Amino acid sequence: MKNYEFAVGFVTGALIIFVTLIQLNVALPLVWLLFMAGPFLVIWMVWSVLVAPVQIEETFEDQWYQDRPDLRREE
Repeated sequence: MKNYEFAVGFVTGALIIFVTLIQLNVALPLVWLLFMAGPFLVIWMVWSVLVAPVQIEETFEDQWYQDRPDLRREE
């Protein structure tokens, strides 16, 4: 598995666990621990995604607005 996929999955799981623990009224120190770790987890996830060795074939000029044909650039 690639590092950025693990990072996205882990941080998403942590967010789901955090929200679930709040709704279940679990001990506040555990909720606060996840809350305080959240920004670091997000920074780690963003860094992992940005440095991922993924090759993109299309350029911004090629793709522009795919979902809005009326906004596509005319050549």
